[in-house]
Amino acid sequence: VELLESGGGSAHAGGSLRVTCAASTHVITWYCMSWFRRSEGKEREMVAVFDSAGMTSVSDSVKGRFTISKDYGKNIMYLQMDSLKNEDTAMYYCAAGEYCYLPIGEEKMKTWGKGILVTVSS
Repeated sequence: VELLESGGGSAHAGGSLRVTCAASTHVITWYCMSWFRRSEGKEREMVAVFDSAGMTSVSDSVKGRFTISKDYGKNIMYLQMDSLKNEDTAMYYCAAGEYCYLPIGEEKMKTWGKGILVTVSS
């Protein structure tokens, strides 16, 4: 299982960015997949997740601002980040686990991408 993140970059507070995670057809279709982030000095946080049934969940810290979605034709999972805040600055990681359903904890994620940096400035 290989996960490849792209996108990210820098934006001003209030702006938008998108990160993408490319995976195989099997992973996109059947695995639970998630976005985590780690900010300097903080614990890794689950931001949003797709379970194996296609149900989604987002953390309270990003609810109403971030949207998780998939393009099954392109084998890509997206995290659309709107109304960005300085505290959204972090390394964002795509992760996947085999056949898991909400609620999902970090321990279900068995494969991780290398991460991609998102920086939000005032």
